[in-house]
Amino acid sequence: MTGFKLAKERRSVVLKRKAQQFFGAWGVFFQGFVEEPVMVGSIIPSSRFTIRKMLAPVDWDRCQLFVEYGPGVGTFCQPVLDRLRRDGTLIVIDTNKLFIDYLNRHIRDSRFIAVHGSAEDVEDIIRAHGHERADYILSGLPFSTLPDGVGPRIAAATHRAIRPGGAFLTYQFSKSAQTFTEKHFDRIECGFEWLNILPCRLVWGWKEKD
Repeated sequence: MTGFKLAKERRSVVLKRKAQQFFGAWGVFFQGFVEEPVMVGSIIPSSRFTIRKMLAPVDWDRCQLFVEYGPGVGTFCQPVLDRLRRDGTLIVIDTNKLFIDYLNRHIRDSRFIAVHGSAEDVEDIIRAHGHERADYILSGLPFSTLPDGVGPRIAAATHRAIRPGGAFLTYQFSKSAQTFTEKHFDRIECGFEWLNILPCRLVWGWKEKD
């Protein structure tokens, strides 16, 4: 690498860092969207109304392991941790290292684990951290724009990873997540949140008890 290219790359890193410091979490979220729009799907984090409605059906007293796909800058992370048992665990999985690094710097909670990886590998990730199954898995991934085959594989792996009685929680602008969820889960509940940019569909896919 030439000295000019190296200097240019360093300036780019410095500018990104300054933008993150100035705009905070919103700046990091926007940068993540620019870098991986197919995986992020939105330039604006979810509203507090979406968060409250999405998490409302969770039985927090029985939740030992909560998993989230695509946490971004942690819009759901603190609300989940605020509700989670003291001996519970929150594992978040994201393919964007920018988000994982940001979360590790800003969330200081022994129950929190951020993994740089793919939701397709959720079973291996759960086992690697000492768990057999998750109680709930939350996803804001844009299933409608994921590469061919990825959505179905994530939905199938998610069903295997959730314990009987648990649920797969999704929020998305399109109906794609619901379509994949319906193929695997026994009971489907749907909702809608207007007070979000953009208004989004909420789906809870329940895995019936044995």
